[in-house]
Amino acid sequence: MNRISALKQSAFKEDKFDFFLIFNSANLTYFTCFSGATALLIPEQGESILYVSAVNYEQAKAETSCLTVELLKRGENLMEKIANHAFAKKFAVDTLPIESWRALAKSVGGEEKLEPANNLIREIRKIKDRQEIELIRKACNLTSEGMRVAFETIRPGIKEKEVAAEVEYAMRKKGSDGTGFDTIIASGANSAFPHGACSNRIIREGDLVVVDLGATYEFYRSDMTRTFTAGKSSEKQRKIYETVKLAHQKAFETIKPNIPAREVDAAARQVIEAAGYGEFFVHNLGHGVGLEVHEAPILSPDSKDTLSSSNVVTDEPGIYLPGYGGVRIEDTVLITRDGAEKLTVGPCTLVTAC
Repeated sequence: MNRISALKQSAFKEDKFDFFLIFNSANLTYFTCFSGATALLIPEQGESILYVSAVNYEQAKAETSCLTVELLKRGENLMEKIANHAFAKKFAVDTLPIESWRALAKSVGGEEKLEPANNLIREIRKIKDRQEIELIRKACNLTSEGMRVAFETIRPGIKEKEVAAEVEYAMRKKGSDGTGFDTIIASGANSAFPHGACSNRIIREGDLVVVDLGATYEFYRSDMTRTFTAGKSSEKQRKIYETVKLAHQKAFETIKPNIPAREVDAAARQVIEAAGYGEFFVHNLGHGVGLEVHEAPILSPDSKDTLSSSNVVTDEPGIYLPGYGGVRIEDTVLITRDGAEKLTVGPCTLVTAC
């Protein structure tokens, strides 16, 4: 449980807390390598307690070590069980809905016993260890395979959902545990919606088609986008595509340790603004990827993050013209000691194989 030890070193070094309470599902998986727990109580000294309902109890005992797995029986009050182990102590807490926060405060003796501390975990999780990087790399390889299939499948006359089915099947067949998020196959005017999902729309000759997909491997995720045309592309489409491609490359060349994340966003945004499409780049350049497909650090115009070696982030500029269509190009990128490495690879062409 090296991750728990690292959290203890950070959380308890100033003697502000006696216990750290974790409820967020991704944080629970991070510290236990198990998915399905309800809460984790980490004391300054002694063994941590993982609270698990009956449906996941036996699995938790089989798959975890170096902590106590405690059964949360039907009808038992989780907050009261926690208080019974640590009443009248000071707790650091990651995240809780407001009603659960109030219930916890009541059980432990008042809100003054609780301190929000998710930022501490955010900072720890930003830096990926060797095992995490290898799992993300595997997820990215699976995603690259899915994008290859998308490139070969997209053609006039096929439905967006049919393309998504082929892509997801290909990733599953190669070993994916599932998708990292809902696959986006957005064609025609739908491609102007950054989160356009996929529908029963039939892809037509000359449509822009945004393909945004990700695989999951042993809890870790990946994220990749390419934009294609089904058949011959127009001059306007090619201009937009080349602008986004250049912005994507300029951002990638800027990514390195110790650079403010907002400067990477600016490198891409300046290219798009110079081409006259600034108002149509409507989202941040990128975000961290790991156990969640959107996590720290954030690459945006107002980000306060500074990039570090072993961050994993996305580089995803886009241009979206309402009623016409959109283009996005995205890779998952590992920040190395002296630069960056693209973990996703795939077709870098506008026209599909059809």
